[in-house]
Formats: sequence, C-alpha cells, structure tokens
Amino acid sequence: MSMLGVLRGPQQVLFGAGQRHALGAVTAALGSRALICTDARFGATAEFAGLVRLLEEAGVHVTTYAEVLPDVPVHQVSECAELAARMAPEVVIGMGGGSCLDLAKAVAVLLTHGGQPSDYYGEFRVPGPVLPVVALPTTAGTGSEVTPVAVLTDPSRVSKVGISSPYLIPHAAICDPELTLGCPPGLTASAGADALSHVIEAFTAVRRPVSAELATERVFVGKNELTDTFALLGVRLIAGSLHRAWSSPDDVGAREAMMLGATAGGFALGTAGTAAAHAIQYPVGALTHTPHGIGVGALLPYVMEFNRPARIPELAVIALAMGASADASPEDLADQAIDRVATLLASVGVPSTLAELGLPQDRLRWTAEQAMGAERLVANNPRPLDVDALEHIVRAAHSGDRAALRDVGTGSTPALAVTGDAR
Repeated sequence: MSMLGVLRGPQQVLFGAGQRHALGAVTAALGSRALICTDARFGATAEFAGLVRLLEEAGVHVTTYAEVLPDVPVHQVSECAELAARMAPEVVIGMGGGSCLDLAKAVAVLLTHGGQPSDYYGEFRVPGPVLPVVALPTTAGTGSEVTPVAVLTDPSRVSKVGISSPYLIPHAAICDPELTLGCPPGLTASAGADALSHVIEAFTAVRRPVSAELATERVFVGKNELTDTFALLGVRLIAGSLHRAWSSPDDVGAREAMMLGATAGGFALGTAGTAAAHAIQYPVGALTHTPHGIGVGALLPYVMEFNRPARIPELAVIALAMGASADASPEDLADQAIDRVATLLASVGVPSTLAELGLPQDRLRWTAEQAMGAERLVANNPRPLDVDALEHIVRAAHSGDRAALRDVGTGSTPALAVTGDAR
C-alpha cells in the first residue's frame, strides 16, 4: 500500500456570504481582548468599522494596528507586538490580504514566546502553541487563512523569509466573499494568479516515500491524496471564475468561487507546499518590486513546461479540470494544461515574460543562484533542480521561449534528468 494523506488546517472554517457577522461570537469564545492587524486601506472602510462593532457588541475589547505594509517588513512584527503587549491580547485577528494575515500569525508567535522574528525563521522553530488567531481574508489569493506559514521581508536578506510551523495555523478562518466585491482588476489578477500557482504547484509537487515520520519531519510534505483533492477543487473553481471576477468586479458568483478556490489552495499548499515558481519569484520580486502574484503567474507556465516530463498524468488531470476534452492523449492534455494556464493568466493582464516585469538581462544567473537558496521550495519541485536548471527556466521565462524548455533533459547535467514520479 502506498497511498498517503496528510492535511492540516484551522479548527473551524466558516465560508459564505455574510459569514463575517459571526466574527464577534467566534472571537468572544476565545477571549475578551483582541488585537486586530490590518492595513490603512481596509482600516478606513465602513466594512472594518462594522466588524469592530460586532466585536465590541460581543464584549471584546479591541486594539487595532492598521499600518500593515505589503510583504510585511519584519520590523512591523516587533513593532506591533510591542504595541499589543501593553493590552495583553487573548486573541489576534488578521483582517485584509495575505500580508495582514501573515503579520497576525507572526505577532501571535512573539506575544506568546518572545524574542525576535528571526528566532523563528525556517521550519519547526516555534516551540509550542501561540495565541489563537482568527483570520478574515478580504482578497482571494494567498490562502493564508488556513496555512502554517507567515512570509516576511527582512532587509538583511535578498529574498523573503518564512516562519513555518503547524502552530501558526489560525484557530478559525472566516471567509466571506462579500468582502472581495469590487476588488480592483489589478489586485484580482495578482491574487488570482497566486491562488492558481498554489493549486498547480501543490498538485504537481514532489511525492515523497510514505513513512510515519514524514509529517513530523516536514511542515510541507509534498503531494498526497488529501491535498490533491483540495488542489483540483481549486483548479476547477479558479479556472472558471478568475476572468469573470477580473472583468466584472461585482460578479457575486465569481467572487464566491475565487474565494473558495483560494482557500482550497491554502489547504493544498499548507501541507503539500509549493515549488520552483515560488523559489524564482522571490529574487525576481526583490529586484523588480513587482507583486508576488504577478511574478509567480508570469513564471508558472514555464515551470509547468520544465516539469512536464515528470508530471504528464497530473498535467492531464489539470487540463480536464480546466475544461479540456477527455478524448485527447495524456501528452496532448499536458500540453493543453500549460496552454490553458498561460491563456487564462494573459486574459487578466499577467505579463508573459520576466522581461516585462523589468528583470535585467544581466541578472538572470544571479536570479537562479538566489532561487537555489529557497531550499524547501527547490526540494519540493517534482524534477530535481540545480542552478543551471533554474537559470534555464529563468532565461526561457525572460525571453518568452517556452519551447526551449522542451529540450531540457537531453543534456549531461544530472539535475536535469527526468525523474518520473520523484518518489
């Protein structure tokens, strides 16, 4: 027997229109003093004021940190924790996009265990449970409301850093798609591309040998039967709704499908993990200062092309989930999957090359070298990677030449050998 299923998530997930109105009761069950982490934009809205009112009516005293910046500069974690320590919160609430949720999770770590954020970089470095976190996303992208990771930007490092631990998974996720109505097209595209990359990279990730120790040795264990179920759910939902949500910001059905797809992606990536597209995006984002979702979206078709020889069956299933006909061969369906992903992303304005993102021609090798430093993501790719392989992907993505990646695997570099299911 070789089936493996591993899944981690919050104690409860509330999904659907109007579910935000449960925030007061959910929070009051956890404590009477709450810290809210949000950004200046959402903190100034009537929706935010209404949510605070729900908490106060439930008997919860609220302190707000409404200064969260994109990509969470690490100094904000310590700053927010110091502010909050004076009111001794019993629960931390993240409201907003992925950065707001990630800050809430990281602050919960510091309020519980002290120290500096850098003390917890990496996997399994959080020593025990943290203050309960309630996550209320207002975008459909990161899936952070159900994941065990908080991603931060540390100026002492080129690429982003992560705190990864099952203890970071929020206690409760309240996913109300009404909060995403009217989300601007650019943000919808970036968040949606991120969500699409999560479900595809989780579904095509490495499959590791089955062992009883796997889930205790790794936060991200690779693809398995349970994460595959959520990943495919996400593929179907996002493929059918991203363009609609982008072109019609008030399309309720599209917004519902996108938020559910993003949350499904969080469940998938939160246990299976992501891979090369995310590893490469970190240095690309550092150089170009472009949104994370746009970067992984631009890279995704190229990474799929590189991984194609090792993941034809999985790519064929992705094509079927995106609406392809079952009459085609697995090889043709794998090609269709890559083409359909590229077409969908282009339809919402995601650039098709790294050159369009502003990545300089003379920094391509450097980008590959920096991506290699994301060891967890590199190890999670279904085909082995070294710096040369990563550079090959980067160069193809920079010039827009996906066909160049079809030749990979015929050379002498060991890391470019086809590895089948990478067991």
